Amino acid sequence: MNDKDDIIPSEGAELADQGYSAAAEVGVIKARRTFAQNVWRGLKSAPPTALFGLTVISIYVIFAVFAPLLAPYGEAEIFPMSYAPWSEEFRFGTDQLGRDVMSRLIYGARNTVGIAFVTTLFAFIIGGGLGITAAINNNGWLDNLLSRSVDVLMAIPSLIFALILLSMFGANTLNLIIIIAVLDSTRVFRIARAVSLNVVVMDYVEAARLRGEKMFWILYREILPNIMPPLVAEFGLRFCFVFLTIAALSFLGVGIQPPTADWGSMVRETAGLIQFAEYDFTAAMTPMLPAAAIALLTVAVNFVVDWFLHKSSGLKD
Repeated sequence: MNDKDDIIPSEGAELADQGYSAAAEVGVIKARRTFAQNVWRGLKSAPPTALFGLTVISIYVIFAVFAPLLAPYGEAEIFPMSYAPWSEEFRFGTDQLGRDVMSRLIYGARNTVGIAFVTTLFAFIIGGGLGITAAINNNGWLDNLLSRSVDVLMAIPSLIFALILLSMFGANTLNLIIIIAVLDSTRVFRIARAVSLNVVVMDYVEAARLRGEKMFWILYREILPNIMPPLVAEFGLRFCFVFLTIAALSFLGVGIQPPTADWGSMVRETAGLIQFAEYDFTAAMTPMLPAAAIALLTVAVNFVVDWFLHKSSGLKD
């Protein structure tokens, strides 16, 4: 037994008053922890950086889910005061159209983070599925076709390629999700294929093939559960890259389109206020707020990913 909290003594154990007793050891029954107990046990052993990251992510999720209740004004509600200073009525002032910056920051958590999460999820469905399929057909025609296609896509700078494709097909949310997901799935394909190659050679995978199991069954039941830790860690890293890519595209004007609130476009729209720092420091801080929101979430996710990688590696402090 590894931990006293993991065992429940039976009547035989209670009869042993002192010293070692074989009957008492036999009477000790291992109790199965619940999911909540495992989560709590993991959180108690988490480093301060991971707890900080989890706290920040939880706050962002709350703002994203309850944005209509937490925002003082509507997402696109316009007031007759452009670039209004920070005040009781407008905590962080207004933008060039008279929209409340604080409200758009809160709605931006829903739009920017939500779209980045959905895009990353699609990228993993595409890249992960194709990567494992290529590993199952190692050195076959399908593996070579997929690998060479991914090499071609990865040879083109993703940001420039995304700019070209969005200019061709139109800058809307659906096109943004599809294009970024396809481009980012190439990175997911590489890591999914690499980790799957170590699993497809195992005896239990070969036994499943000899039983006549379908490829999807082998992928879902035999391979995927054994490669989840590196894929989950990669999901966190990919989310950060996708999140920053969407913010960069919005800053360039081809990402999330107005009047939808987005942190990247908010930086672009209020960037001109920085030059007035000498006269009104709070006004100059307005474009720094969405930029700080982007940076804080990126750091928080990386803290959590580092902790998860350390736990899944099996290494001890």
